[in-house]
Amino acid sequence: MKVGDTHYRSIWLAVDGHTVEIIDQTRMPHAFAVERLTTLDQAAHAIKAMLVRGAPLIGATAAYGIALHMRADASDAGLATAAETLMATRPTAVNLRWAIDEMRTLLAPLPTARRADAAYARAGAIADEDVEINRRIGLNGLPIIEALAATRPAGRPVNILTHCNAGWLATVDWGTATSPIYQAVEKGIAVHVWVDETRPRNQGAHLTAWEMASHGVPHTLIVDNAGGHLMQRGRVDMVIVGTDRTTARGDVCNKIGTYLKALAAHDNGVPFYVALPSPTIDWTVDDGVRDIPIEERSGEEVSHLWGRTDGGEVTRVRISPEASPSGNPAFDVTPARLVTALITERGVCPATREGLRGLFPERQAA
Repeated sequence: MKVGDTHYRSIWLAVDGHTVEIIDQTRMPHAFAVERLTTLDQAAHAIKAMLVRGAPLIGATAAYGIALHMRADASDAGLATAAETLMATRPTAVNLRWAIDEMRTLLAPLPTARRADAAYARAGAIADEDVEINRRIGLNGLPIIEALAATRPAGRPVNILTHCNAGWLATVDWGTATSPIYQAVEKGIAVHVWVDETRPRNQGAHLTAWEMASHGVPHTLIVDNAGGHLMQRGRVDMVIVGTDRTTARGDVCNKIGTYLKALAAHDNGVPFYVALPSPTIDWTVDDGVRDIPIEERSGEEVSHLWGRTDGGEVTRVRISPEASPSGNPAFDVTPARLVTALITERGVCPATREGLRGLFPERQAA
């Protein structure tokens, strides 16, 4: 996607060919800052502190983190250290584990002298593959928006509600939930996006709204609790969200608050779609509510807010009494029964075991 007149991915190699550069998402939307990663610890910090976030981007960053460490220590012990350090950063997004497993499978049989070059090549391939996967998700989701547009009165846009940021900032490019939206805009289809603020970290307000504005997509920022009201009033034609982990039977783990949107959509007959790249499917997990680990983040994300004052100062403020403790589960699980369909790079399918295996028949044997 473009920022001004410059095309950016969310992660890339610097001109020296080994330093990794990322967009520091903790400083958005008030500053567009590029951070340089040169060590494993810096890559791990970028994931844990959410300079990068979103399941696909976490996976790509982990792959580059291993590549960075292979320059410093390509031994078996160094590879094990890199994997263990990165696995400890965040527990919920399955792409993290997937990318680390990909790198270990590739690198372990190689002599140490070849590991650094091979790691950089594979990390770059993971990033390129993610871009193509997300482009295809957009092409597969586009007919859904086209079909809704065909039923709208002349001049009325397709109203789409999304939650959190499943845009190009959460992937390497295009995004997952936003990819069909961008494809629709490129095709000239009138759309309007309701952007959930997505408390507590406000990734909708900070990131998705910034993306929509940068790309010229008509949108309106709303508080999280407004979604059900808008659905009751017929002002939402579809919901589309991303996911950090999808189970083999179609349960979807996504940013906290997604489950409530799915319940409201189900109650109001609004289709609820989930856009996901195949590395986000955890074929080893069946029951998402029972078996997916839910990350518990710092309560300060709930008790404090970052923002820019009318005077231009970017600052943090407390919004709760100092004596009040804060809980902060970062994700929730939407049962497959509430999901209209899953949009993947291979097509659209029901949120069922049979639907997923129909698109990924190689998983039958597995």
